[in-house]
Amino acid sequence: MANNARIVIVGGGYVGMYTALRLQRKLKADEASVTVIDPQANMTYQPFLPEAAAGSIEPRHVVVPLRKVLRKCHILTGRVTGISRQNREVTVELAAGHVTSLGYDVLVVAPGSVARTLPIPGLAERGIAFKSVAEAIYLRNHVMSRMDAAASTLDPGLRRQLLTFLVVGGGYAGVEALAELADMARYASRYYENIEPADLRWILVEASGRIMPEVSAPMGRYTVQRLLESGIEVFLDTRVRTMENGHVVLDCLDANGRETEFDTDTIVWTAGVKPNPMLADTDLPRDDKGRVVCSAALQVQGSPEVFSAGDCASVPDLSKDDPEARTSPSAQHAVRQAKVLADNLMAYLRERPVKDYKHAYVGSVASLGLYKGVAEVYGVRLRGIAAWFMHRTYHLSRMPTFNRKFRVVSDWTQALFFRREVVALGQIHDPRAEFSRVAGSATRPPAPVPADRAAG
Repeated sequence: MANNARIVIVGGGYVGMYTALRLQRKLKADEASVTVIDPQANMTYQPFLPEAAAGSIEPRHVVVPLRKVLRKCHILTGRVTGISRQNREVTVELAAGHVTSLGYDVLVVAPGSVARTLPIPGLAERGIAFKSVAEAIYLRNHVMSRMDAAASTLDPGLRRQLLTFLVVGGGYAGVEALAELADMARYASRYYENIEPADLRWILVEASGRIMPEVSAPMGRYTVQRLLESGIEVFLDTRVRTMENGHVVLDCLDANGRETEFDTDTIVWTAGVKPNPMLADTDLPRDDKGRVVCSAALQVQGSPEVFSAGDCASVPDLSKDDPEARTSPSAQHAVRQAKVLADNLMAYLRERPVKDYKHAYVGSVASLGLYKGVAEVYGVRLRGIAAWFMHRTYHLSRMPTFNRKFRVVSDWTQALFFRREVVALGQIHDPRAEFSRVAGSATRPPAPVPADRAAG
């Protein structure tokens, strides 16, 4: 291919950022230009979101600014609204509000995934996902604000509702978020005169018969045991019927033979992901789950100039004997696929053979709160503080840039000596509320003076 090829990368997440980072290191100066398009000009390292929510890591330190690390790339803040392979064109709605089109010679489609929702009454109004740093900050402040409110009410029913926290989804995201937030709340309770750790009710609901399917069944059972020992209620093979107005009804029976129900002000939804819906506005081939159909070389079916990987891509899993097997939507695959994708993209530009992506399962690590964890690596199972340490070490090694690694380690070191902060900054979610109240009262006309007082 001729020099100055136009490479457009849709998405600045794991695949998009790591691909662009490798391309800017490997491509020659005049070989190609790289443009990265994303609604947010940063990449969030999601495995650290639970610790950011719990106060062990400063939230800004789990976010990588694209413009800072991709100095040789063009960063375009906007939302892709269409892709045409026939015209080799991407349509973008820019942050400034207008729509433009970009031509490309090589395209990388990596918009990632969004929360997979279900038609449960009340979910849209009451649920909060756990995929972004904004959601992590919100949940931290929300949990603390519920404790503040509970400490100031004499109504036992309201107090019980405020101190009940529900997490739906027993995968990595749900279990780690639940464990970290529950740890934080228990630690914070020591600063409340009338809230004891036993007053806090944490509930995990999972539709399947086990949690964390990424680890072996024995490790899954161990995880449930640890959660139960921490006072967390775990419901397996259970679905939520409704959560309207915060009144949750589960499809399992309680001790009295009735449907389990309770009231809560906090519903965290981590029940899986689905490919970004923007893929529906493209002419890319997709499977029955909405994922882009790719070869093992990460090239889109029928279009060798288009590459895809990560949560939005249907990639053959060559580590398994089943020809229908596809790689799972995980950070582990996304980071490794990005490296292969970047190398294959450069091979395509230089008219060289591409290589297939094949990554055998190495293992999984998960945190279950401070100093607690589970890990299964190369068949070796670890529990407790050893697994927790391995979890931190592994994800620190995958965190991009020395700058972010250093900041995360600094946060951990400070938390080791000074413990977690237990302050809620709920006002950041509506920073103009107080000013609007004051400004509104200042513009209202003064109250009329009673006639008798005016005469006096």
